[in-house]
Amino acid sequence: MKQLTAELLILTFLMTIICSGQEIAVLKYNGGGDWYANPTALPNLITFCNANINTTIKAKPKTVEVGSAAIFQYPFIHMTGHGNVVFSADEAENLRNYVLSGGFLHIDDNYGMEPYLRKELSKVFPDKQLEEIGNEHEIFRDKYAFPDGLPKIHEHDNKRPQALGLFHEGKLVLLFTYESDLGDGWEDSSVHNDPLVVREKALKMGANIVNYAFKH
Repeated sequence: MKQLTAELLILTFLMTIICSGQEIAVLKYNGGGDWYANPTALPNLITFCNANINTTIKAKPKTVEVGSAAIFQYPFIHMTGHGNVVFSADEAENLRNYVLSGGFLHIDDNYGMEPYLRKELSKVFPDKQLEEIGNEHEIFRDKYAFPDGLPKIHEHDNKRPQALGLFHEGKLVLLFTYESDLGDGWEDSSVHNDPLVVREKALKMGANIVNYAFKH
């Protein structure tokens, strides 16, 4: 029965994606963290992807709550923030079903969410741990080449950037970008006054992530 339920969930997810086209969403979560940070980031990333990697993503990203069935409408969900994150048991189960049925979750630490996130991810996947993704992974080379792995966009604690992931049956289903702050690099240039070369690195890495999510 559990296998049948999983297969129906996957089929429903795929049919929803086929019918709704390419859309991505921002994840709204509880705990007090600013899930709404970087409001110009995803729209700019969408514009870049549509112009450069042949996507046709709708211009305005949606907002979905972590416990809602609406998350299954989106092949790619982005999560960010600076502070606390809390998942209830039902929300953790919903998020687990989402990624196991074909969805992709990208979490970008905007600075300060990492210790809270790790704790909550243990509810989503109690049998898995985040592991660092090697520079040879296709997410660093499929559209744009990043031979040194995840680029450093903003300096916070003088730590190296890390791409950490959760895998299911050999496939990356959740990506946590830490000490990089890609979302800041996607924002309007006037927000952080980053040089063009830094913003382009952030957008190209973001395009690689979106491409991987849609491809798989």
